[in-house]
Parts: sequence; structure tokens; C-alpha cells
Amino acid sequence: MNLLVTAGPTREMIDPVRFLSNRSTGKMGFAVARAAACHGHNVRLVAGPVALPTPEGVTRIDVTSALDMLAAVEQNLGECDALVMSAAVADWRPCHTAAQKLKKSAMRPVIELEPNPDILKTIAPRKGKKIFVGFAAETENLQEEAQRKLAAKNLDLLVANDVSQPDAGFEVDTNRVIFFTPNNPPEHLPLMQKSEVAERIISWLTNKLLRQD
Repeated sequence: MNLLVTAGPTREMIDPVRFLSNRSTGKMGFAVARAAACHGHNVRLVAGPVALPTPEGVTRIDVTSALDMLAAVEQNLGECDALVMSAAVADWRPCHTAAQKLKKSAMRPVIELEPNPDILKTIAPRKGKKIFVGFAAETENLQEEAQRKLAAKNLDLLVANDVSQPDAGFEVDTNRVIFFTPNNPPEHLPLMQKSEVAERIISWLTNKLLRQD
């Protein structure tokens, strides 16, 4: 299997020093890439700014912004059988990025924002027979939001978790997720290491590809 994985946050620059971002550390996406490589799959990992070593046997592509990540996904999508979009892509970016550090005395109290493209929706016309896996990190209405995103983004699998839980959100090594697939009841997984969740995702992908052949 040729697998394309995205991981980590994006940074949307205000100036060369300041940026908008989120709490994603990339641990879940890196675990997926590592598990896939350990099973002998070819893996390309598009990574936002994270402090994690590259898993052995994985080709890493570092990016910063949502637009950078979209470009990297578009460039590498054609050669993949499956995409695992685990990155926490910023929804908004500043309309203007200053070339030099903004002085506090000169900064405006309001930053004007514009929406970033939804990567999965943007590349949807190129999906074909590829398998698309998305993630949903929510703090409320988890199942409703997961079902909505599963349909809206034409996903084969959506992995959802409640990031308000201290043992299943950002910056920890464990996760408690629910698998959502079209026309099937949700599959609730117990609390486990992110490496174990990654193994379950790779197992699901492998079985899905075998059923398509």
C-alpha cells in the first residue's frame, strides 16, 4: 500500500514571530505513519511544525501553513492508495502577514482573518478509488459532528475523539476514539495507546483495500 499521511498543526503567520495555531503535537499521525512503515507499506508523511523524529522508513515532507499542506497533499496524492488526514489544519489565516515583526505599539487590537481551504473537500474530485480517512477532534456533540463530516467530506472512515478528555486529547500518548464508516454503526474503541489506535487504522485500511481488489 502507498500511504499518504498528514500530521501535526499548521501555523498561520501574523508576522515572522507570531502565528495562529492549535495544540496538535502530531503524535497520532506519526503513530499511523510508523505503524504503516512497520508493516512494509510505502509511507509519505506531510508534517506540520512538530518536535517529533521521523519514523524509520518514512519519507517526510515538512510544511508550515495550511496552504503549504494542501500543496504537498496535491503533489503526492496521485501516487497513493490511501490518505490519512490526521493533521489539525487551521481553519483561518490572517488576511495580511507582516514582513517584519510588528511592534506592540503599532499592532491593531483586531486581526482580520480569511478562511483556509478545506483540504479534503478541495481534493475530493481526485478521490476515485482511493481510500480517504479523516479525523474529528471535538469537545461537544461528537457523534453528530462526526456523522456530518463523514458525509460532507465523502470519507471512507472518520476517526473521532473528544479532546476535552485529559487522557484522549492533545499532548498525551493515549486516545479514545470512535470509528465512523458509511452505513454502519459507530465502533467505539477503548482507551489505548496512540500506537495501538494506529495499528487499528492500518488494519482497517488493509482490509478495505483487500475487499476492493
